[in-house]
Amino acid sequence: MRNITYAFWGLLVLSSLLWLAAEPTVFQSANFFALRGAMVQHSGIIAMAAMSVAMILALRPRWPERWLGGLDKMYRLHKWLGIAALCLSVIHWLWSQGPKWAVGWGWLSRPARSPRPPLENPIEQAFANLRGTAEGIGEWAFYATILLIALALIKHFPYRLFYKTHRLLAVAYLVLAFHAVVLIDFDDWATPVGAAMAVLLTSGSYAAVIVLLRRVGAGRQVEGRIASLKHYPGVHVLEAEIDVPGGWPGHRPGQFAFATSDVSEGAHPYTIASAWHEKDRRITFIAKELGDHTSRLREKLRVGQIVKVEGPYGCFDFDDGPSRQIWIGGGIGITPFIARMKYLALEKRAHPDQPPPAVDLFHTTADVDETALAKLRADAEAANIRLHILIDARDGRLSGDRIRAAVPQWRDASIWFCGPARFGEALQRDFAAHGLPVEERFHQELFAMR
Repeated sequence: MRNITYAFWGLLVLSSLLWLAAEPTVFQSANFFALRGAMVQHSGIIAMAAMSVAMILALRPRWPERWLGGLDKMYRLHKWLGIAALCLSVIHWLWSQGPKWAVGWGWLSRPARSPRPPLENPIEQAFANLRGTAEGIGEWAFYATILLIALALIKHFPYRLFYKTHRLLAVAYLVLAFHAVVLIDFDDWATPVGAAMAVLLTSGSYAAVIVLLRRVGAGRQVEGRIASLKHYPGVHVLEAEIDVPGGWPGHRPGQFAFATSDVSEGAHPYTIASAWHEKDRRITFIAKELGDHTSRLREKLRVGQIVKVEGPYGCFDFDDGPSRQIWIGGGIGITPFIARMKYLALEKRAHPDQPPPAVDLFHTTADVDETALAKLRADAEAANIRLHILIDARDGRLSGDRIRAAVPQWRDASIWFCGPARFGEALQRDFAAHGLPVEERFHQELFAMR
């Protein structure tokens, strides 16, 4: 979380500083309307910088994933940047329209405009001729952006509709990019802020075209075939084993992939619940019936069906310094730990003299399926993992105190959490209050892609 916070504020501050370097006299504006013109420029540039980076992140690029902590963190940054762009766009619109309203209401008097000298640069003249068009379509694109971002933030808005409407933001972005190119002060294009905006707007426009062509992640996609399906009614979970061809690069335990079984629904992320066997070339997904799409999977999927798999993604890979680890899987959040246990079991068979891992796994669940729990116990035994199962109705809720009582060496451990976000945040605060350096040793999967 720390790095995505740095990236978020760093982008906004750096964009502001570059603009201030190009407009050092902004605070010496002769009158309110001169200040208003500067603020329209500033808010517009910062809004487009945020929206451009958000659009680039929509391509799920690999190069920033490790530094940002995984694709789940990148999507959180994407969301923050979208919200920031929305707020800054509203500010930009108010600076643009508010003074016009004030003049109409008689609250302000517009200063007399002196005649503008003729423009000698043909490109600048072309931009000047397009100002009216850019302002008009930019305003309508702004209204559309507000609506589309608002829909994306409504959790109860169905995913299949979100998938379709959110792609329209790419169209709005292209219109707003045209709006920005025409209306940014022409002289600023020769400054560092102009160079930065040229790179961001070009990259963002490329990303928007890729999104509209539905080519996001195309180079990381393979077609797999469903080999088996198993339903666990007690926990409302469907397990799907998928055979993947030679194009799949393999994965580390804890990573996830996007799977598409219905083009109209789009790609959905699922944590991979299996270790990788190069000879077997099979991956397992576990999907819990949580929404409109996952609740219908049991009726829609069938053995032999072709599905598209994209990935792998994620940095929830159990790779850190401490020799002791504490794993916490809440509900369906147990999935990455299943994959890790299967991997450790393979390592144990390959290297029987290797000392067992110092790991305690806490699985807390409100739903119970004895078959699923038996498989979990078998996986833990095969991997030499200490398993603690807590069923809410029988054992009560898991807390930091219970974990510390069960693992006296907790101060020497790192914690890996996957489950409900608020539960993870509460545990992180609890361990921080007891002196654990959570920034380095509390790892939480932010498994929310919208």
